[in-house]
Amino acid sequence: MSRSTTSLHLDDELRRRLARRAEVEGISVTALVERLLSQGLAMIEHPGIMFNPGPSGWRAVVSGAADVWEIVSDLRRFEGSEAEKVAALAAEIGVQQRLIVIALNYAATHREEVDARVRANDEAWEEAERIEKARQSLFV
Repeated sequence: MSRSTTSLHLDDELRRRLARRAEVEGISVTALVERLLSQGLAMIEHPGIMFNPGPSGWRAVVSGAADVWEIVSDLRRFEGSEAEKVAALAAEIGVQQRLIVIALNYAATHREEVDARVRANDEAWEEAERIEKARQSLFV
């Protein structure tokens, strides 16, 4: 990613709040501003998307549904057309189909981010299964 310098004139109280938040998160003010702007733009471009913090960092979620990466991962379990998959998942998790579509639209424009989270989850499951098998072998 290329970087350039941009000068912003901010209210003093806003600058203090940004500095406090950046310190709490252990990041630079620049990194915080970049994340907030990126997330804010994504929420404008994809109404219904929000961002939540977690152990693996900030992640896109669909308001009232689930993490975007979880929705994308879960859709892969179903057979049929896109519409059939969306309908099946919406029924399974008890949300409106439009929320699933919001997640898909976000995922389509943020593919690398979503794919990375799906991969990380798949790897964590594989490691947990490996540990479970190894643990069970202790009893044989």
